[in-house]
Amino acid sequence: MTALEVAAAAAASAATTSGAYNGMSSDNIKGLVLGLSSSFFIGASFIVKKKGLKKAGATGSRAGVGGYSYLYEPLWWVGMITMIVGEIANFAAYAFAPAILVTPLGALSIIISAVLAHIILREKLHIFGILGCALCVVGSTTIVLHAPQEREIDSVKEVWDLATEPAFLFYAAMVITVVLILIFHYVPQYGQTHIMFYIGVCSLVGSLSVMSVKALGIALKLTLSGMNQLIYPQTWAFALVVIVCVLTQMNYLNKALDTFNTAVVSPIYYVMFTSLTILASVIMFKDWDRQNPTQIVTEICGFVTILSGTFLLHKTKDMVEGSTSTTPRLPKHTDKDDNFVHEGIHLKRQESFITP
Repeated sequence: MTALEVAAAAAASAATTSGAYNGMSSDNIKGLVLGLSSSFFIGASFIVKKKGLKKAGATGSRAGVGGYSYLYEPLWWVGMITMIVGEIANFAAYAFAPAILVTPLGALSIIISAVLAHIILREKLHIFGILGCALCVVGSTTIVLHAPQEREIDSVKEVWDLATEPAFLFYAAMVITVVLILIFHYVPQYGQTHIMFYIGVCSLVGSLSVMSVKALGIALKLTLSGMNQLIYPQTWAFALVVIVCVLTQMNYLNKALDTFNTAVVSPIYYVMFTSLTILASVIMFKDWDRQNPTQIVTEICGFVTILSGTFLLHKTKDMVEGSTSTTPRLPKHTDKDDNFVHEGIHLKRQESFITP
């Protein structure tokens, strides 16, 4: 090999090395844009739905005690439509990008929800709450920049094969068992005083719904590209799981929003839902198999940063309500100026300051 050939080989090697990271793929970028749009609509929907729940509760049975008067409240339906638009964007995002990229973007919905709650619902946002929002943004950015590329899938049958592997079947069985125990044993007794039971049901069911949504999104994307997936029973099986899971989430999220403070419901729901969804995605789609240890550790650090931000939002709300609280369990009361119901923060019975 001549000196010229050696130099050319070295240059090619350097070019290959420098081009090892070529930025986000076009599919990941589409998923990112759709995910950000989804977070905006969903964050705003929390506030609109909460206003609708309050108005409905003032004239009928509250959702928190099993009432459904909110179904007759137009404002609640505006919030629901806003959430549906956000969920459609989220649905499309999962068809293009891995769950480990799309799901953490929900941190933006926390920020929007907290800011709008501060402005519209007068649920005060402390200065440390702003810091919490900033941490959520930093953590989300870190995850987005290091997220894996979307897995190449050519048929919904491939997704079905992934969903029926022993590891994911075990995870799904555990989730269904825990959800049934919560719904039939713990929620009737402690749902009104412990937010974790309502949110636990939403988050556990949500992790399964996201996997089914992703499978259905991939099926529709392939169908629109000319490879019809609607002829396979697996597509309709995933669609059925999506319907059941979404209806369950909606029911228990309404109960949580009506019973507890929005600024605390949103971050707790986000943390639990995101954690379980990433776990489910890692098990089912094996996202981390396509990444090196550095990328995985960086993503974990980004997620921990987001958790820190949501923790700050949570504790900030406790501090604000605690500074004006004098009773162990703050009852709901009516504001004479706007006739809306306000509530104190309570995660469990007999604790002073503890609520998407």
